[in-house]
Amino acid sequence: MELLEQRILKDGVVKAGNVLKVDSFLNHQIDIGLMNEIGKEFKRLFSDIEITKIFTIEASGIAIAAITAQYFGVPLVFAKKSRSINLEGSVYSTRIESFTHKRVYDVIVSKKYLSEDDKVLVIDDFLANGCAADGLIDLIDESGAALQGVGIVIEKGFQDGGRRLREKGIRVESLAIVDSMDDATGEIVFRH
Repeated sequence: MELLEQRILKDGVVKAGNVLKVDSFLNHQIDIGLMNEIGKEFKRLFSDIEITKIFTIEASGIAIAAITAQYFGVPLVFAKKSRSINLEGSVYSTRIESFTHKRVYDVIVSKKYLSEDDKVLVIDDFLANGCAADGLIDLIDESGAALQGVGIVIEKGFQDGGRRLREKGIRVESLAIVDSMDDATGEIVFRH
């Protein structure tokens, strides 16, 4: 997606440890116009399959997934990283290691919101090692729902998450795939 790549080149910051900071427009301060275009693009890419739920993990995936859900006309469900007192009933749960936060989360979703009747599209901001996607897929599998695909805003193509998911036969559509980035020069190279 050319618009996204241009924005990454303009405002993204490469940090040591293979970190790409895009918090000025994607996952802290949010450019709603860009999010709208991202939602439209996911709808275009996955328009050939039935979707009944959009699924993501809190927190930075929620804005992207919400706008995408609007284009599909379906609910957004997000997995929570902690159990709150107002979460009633039984839950599906898994553990997810965060690349960015360098910690493991117990992640849950209420059984009321994912069922074997659902056809689910996972949407997230980043795909690096694939731990978040793996965890969300575990929750989908546990619920008996059908995974229809995974939509990613930025994939780090030099890490193995995308390759592993695709090798499992999972449809992954990434809007921008970073082939390499250099924290010394700030250079970012995209795969086309």
